[in-house]
Amino acid sequence: MSDLLSRYSSELIEAIKGVDRAEFKKATDILVDVWKKDRQVFVAGNGGSAGSSNHFVCDFGKNAVNHGKRRFRINSLCDNPEVLTALGNDFSFEDIFAFQLESAVREGDVLIVISASGNSPDLVKACAVAKEHKASIIALSGFGGGKICGGADVSFVTDMTSYERIEDLHMMILHLFVCWCKENQDKFV
Repeated sequence: MSDLLSRYSSELIEAIKGVDRAEFKKATDILVDVWKKDRQVFVAGNGGSAGSSNHFVCDFGKNAVNHGKRRFRINSLCDNPEVLTALGNDFSFEDIFAFQLESAVREGDVLIVISASGNSPDLVKACAVAKEHKASIIALSGFGGGKICGGADVSFVTDMTSYERIEDLHMMILHLFVCWCKENQDKFV
């Protein structure tokens, strides 16, 4: 057991230390710009990454900007099982996020996509719709990248192949976005 704990924690510590600071700055610049222009943040992922998406919407929407100031307009594309299953059944699972974005995303918005593999067809299609509408894309991926990173404005990629560790790293990056905003309230004026 202690060997697993050592390997797991060591790999995560190295991964979080390896987060590209230039990419992190680009991501926070995009988020500040979205807030200043009163644009929207959309978040999407599958499985555990859908849970991370919903968790991030809660934390970021509630905590990124101090009380008394306008909050981020942030939405998870994964939080409505009725919509997801209807779209998956009536069209295709690959269209569940793209369909929602078509009528909601606007120029200047941002789409955050979270995928361990980086190749989920529904996220790839969502990225294409975001690009068509001139929205920025922030991609979080494992397994060395994937298709969602190809056209992204910002990519956080790890070479890890453990879904659990990748999801942990992605949640830490998302929490870092929240913490950065909380510590940089002077940007939100």
